[in-house]
Amino acid sequence: MAGNTVTRAQLTEAVYQEVGLSRNESADLVESVLAEISTTLAHGEMVKISSFGSFSVRQKGQRIGRNPKTGEEVPILPRRVLVFRPSHVLKNKINTSSK
Repeated sequence: MAGNTVTRAQLTEAVYQEVGLSRNESADLVESVLAEISTTLAHGEMVKISSFGSFSVRQKGQRIGRNPKTGEEVPILPRRVLVFRPSHVLKNKINTSSK
């Protein structure tokens, strides 16, 4: 896959070429996987993909931040954030592959 960013279309094309499904079936498969991951994370559950990594949702509490222009203190509201932790296999692959 060429370029700096992998798109849904590129993922669909990769599935089409590797698995041999039709382009429409490949697109449906990619959309189904992404939808399942999104839904699971939205429910606050963890998604673990073997040899790739795990996605989880973490709750961040309220804190005080500063407006960089004025220096004024501003409350940052509590929110949920997405956290990705790569597996050791992925870390090793990234660190050993040549660019």
